[in-house]
Order: sequence, then structure tokens, then C-alpha cells
Amino acid sequence: MTENPRSISVTGTGTAEAAPDLLTLSVGLECRRETVAEAYSDAGARSAAVTSALRENGVAGADISTSGLNVRAEVNWQDGRGQIVTGYLASSTLTIRIRSLAASSQVIAAAVAAGGDAVRLNGLSLDFADPAPVEARAREAAWQDARTTAAHYAALSGAGLGRVLSLTQQTGFQAPVPMAKMQRAVAAESLSVEAGESSVTATVNVVWELVD
Repeated sequence: MTENPRSISVTGTGTAEAAPDLLTLSVGLECRRETVAEAYSDAGARSAAVTSALRENGVAGADISTSGLNVRAEVNWQDGRGQIVTGYLASSTLTIRIRSLAASSQVIAAAVAAGGDAVRLNGLSLDFADPAPVEARAREAAWQDARTTAAHYAALSGAGLGRVLSLTQQTGFQAPVPMAKMQRAVAAESLSVEAGESSVTATVNVVWELVD
């Protein structure tokens, strides 16, 4: 807190919690074959199978994107012969947004089943499909925190709060959304995803005029 004779400046922080409603899953696909053509073709077929399974389980096409397409030679060092190509590895990554967390276990299981041994689960993260409501609650809490603090200091100094001279929100929202807990379901082959709750924090700097 800093003061001058006719104003008071305080920083307020507010936090709001809500259950995440958007899961983003990263699925890698890798196919090792003897030729480039075979590796590329099989990787494409596995990717198509995974994509089809995702759509059959309610994932919209707009929520599936492919990136990182790569085909490279795999080599092995042999004495007297140097580096020998032993095969080719084709890989790509699917980024999938799952908007129904209740169905996420089923969707992940379907993707794994469709891709088979070519599938690599690279991880998942949780977020808010529409963060605006929880961000608004965090801002309101930050404002109230700032006002309460300012009113307290003003009262201690024998003054009251007048008009707001300036208000600055610190850049961005801090939204520490934890990785989802993945637990093996009892008597089931799939994994269960527990979203829990995540918090969003807002911080504001406010300067009030002090009045007698």
C-alpha cells in the first residue's frame, strides 16, 4: 500500500472456483515399418480409425486437429558397416477437445481401441469452455477485497473514501487448472477422469480519493 495526502492506493486479489468443463487430450500415433510408404500409409490408417472412433463417440470434427506429421528413418550402428537403416517411423499427434467430461473415459477408451499399439497418450489438461463467468466472479472478489482494504485504512486515518481515481487490472488471469486425475475404474478396462475444481485469480490496483 502507498499513500499520498489525498489518495490511497491498494491492491485487491480475488479467487473464484468452478468445475472445469473442457478436457483437451493429446494422442500420439507411431507406426514403424520397413518402408516409408508402409509407415506413412499405416499411420494414416490408424489416424483415420482413431478420428472415426472419436466422431462415433460424440466428438465434433472441429474439436479434432492433427499436427506434427513426421516420417524419419531409424538407424542402427553396425561395426564395419556404419549406420544401417532398420526401418521407418511415421508419427503424428491428434489434439482432441472433449466437451462432455462424463463421456471422457469412454472417448479415451475408444481412441485407444481404434489405434491399438500405435497410440501414445501424451497427456491431458482441463479448462473452461467459457471462462468469462468465473473470471467475472474473480474480478468482483478482487474489487471487494480492494475496497474493504481501502476503507479500513481510510478509517484508520480518519478519512473516508471518495471517487475512484484509477483502476488497473494486472495483465491476464492466473488459472492454475490441474491435470485431471486418471484412475483405473474397478472392473473396467478404461480410465476414469475426475475433474475436481479449478480456481481463477484476478488482481486489481485501485486508487481512491480520500475525503474528510
